[in-house]
Amino acid sequence: MPASRFLKDKLCPVSAKRERRKEARPGELLEAALDLFVEKGFAATRSEEVAARAGVSKGTLFLYFQSKEELFKAVVIENLAGRFTEWNREFDEYEGSTADMLRYCMRVWWERVGATKASGLTKLMMSEGRNFPELAEFYRREVVKPGHELLRRIVQRGIDRGEFAPVEVDLAIYTVIAPMIFLMLTKHSPAICFDHTSTIDPEKYLALQAETVLHGLCRTPKAAE
Repeated sequence: MPASRFLKDKLCPVSAKRERRKEARPGELLEAALDLFVEKGFAATRSEEVAARAGVSKGTLFLYFQSKEELFKAVVIENLAGRFTEWNREFDEYEGSTADMLRYCMRVWWERVGATKASGLTKLMMSEGRNFPELAEFYRREVVKPGHELLRRIVQRGIDRGEFAPVEVDLAIYTVIAPMIFLMLTKHSPAICFDHTSTIDPEKYLALQAETVLHGLCRTPKAAE
C-alpha cells in the first residue's frame, strides 16, 4: 500500500473507506451490468436495475456512464474488446507449430471467454443486434473484426510456414468460429441445441473440433511434395 494511502487510512478511516468504495464503483457497475445484460438482454435491462444490483443510486451510475448504451459498450470493452492487445501479443510470441497454436487458441478462448458470463454478450448481439444497429456496429468493429483478424493471422502463419495447405483464409476462419459460436449457444440456450437427455463436454468438444479443422488444413506428406 502506498504511504499516502496508509496515512490517509490511519488519519481518516471513514473517508479513506469511502474513497476506495468510489474507486471500485465502475468495476462493480460493469459486473452488475454484465450479469443483467446476459440474464435479461439489452432491451429488457433497465439502468436502475444495474445501479441497484451494484448497490448505488441511478444518479451515481450516470456519473460514470452517460447512458445504457455507453454502459453496454464499456462492458464489451472490459470483457472482450480490451483483451485483443494481450491476445495478439501472445500470437507474436508463440514459438510452437501453427497446429498447436490453433489448438491453444480454441482451448484458451473457452477458458477466458466461452466458459464465462462474457460469452452471453455474443448471444445477446445475435438476438438483439438488428434492433440496436449502432451497438451492433460497435460490436462488429471492436470484437468481430479484431477476432477475425487474429484468426486470419493464425491460418496465414500456417500457410506461410508450409504447415497448412493454401486455402481461402477468409473462409477458413469460419471453420474455427462456427464451433465456438455453437458452444456459446449451448451454454446460454441449451434447450434449442439439445434434447433433455443430451450433454456436452466443452473441452472434449473443442479438442475434437480442433482436430477436425486441422485435418482439413494441415498438409499431408503427399500434398507437401
